[in-house]
Amino acid sequence: MPKHSRAGGLTVLSLTGLMLGVTLAVQAGAAPAAPKFLSAADLPPHPSSTWTAGKVTNGVPEELQLCLKDVLPGYDSRYRDFRTDLDTSARQLTIEVGTRTKAAALATRMNKEIRTCADRLEQGDPDLEATYKDYGKVAVEEGARVHGLHTEHSFGATDIHLLSVGRDDRTVTVVEWSQMGDFADAPVKAFKKTTATAVNKLH
Repeated sequence: MPKHSRAGGLTVLSLTGLMLGVTLAVQAGAAPAAPKFLSAADLPPHPSSTWTAGKVTNGVPEELQLCLKDVLPGYDSRYRDFRTDLDTSARQLTIEVGTRTKAAALATRMNKEIRTCADRLEQGDPDLEATYKDYGKVAVEEGARVHGLHTEHSFGATDIHLLSVGRDDRTVTVVEWSQMGDFADAPVKAFKKTTATAVNKLH
């Protein structure tokens, strides 16, 4: 009888261990955590105002439709807006796709759309003059690139935008910073640091 009880106890322990192993295996294969976003402190410092971060929201911010509206439909995406007390604002868009290959193709397409955005804007608005600058790559994860876009309307409004596209594994992120001004007002070095932080934070 004692032997039988001991064997039964070992059987129970074996089953418990097997169930634990299955549970751990399921947990190991669980979906990865959602990509993380920039915080207000990660944005290029503003000389006279602090940044405020909005909530992470499903969809695409209206400001990024300016250059990327033809490449975004069909993707599930999330974004976060950032504001200062003045005219400077920013936003981050994040998209997860099925494979690394698809993510690389999406990032390539986004970079192309931004490079050609100035010409499309001028074609769509005869009162607008747009100028593009390529600020080069940022060495982070699978890579990132920073772009500059200046727009000026005939009635005098002038705005400068910095945009970056970065990728980590199957996730692509776009960061945009904008304010009134021209290329001389763009904090390119600080924005590249923000871009690197954005990509590193994804996973």
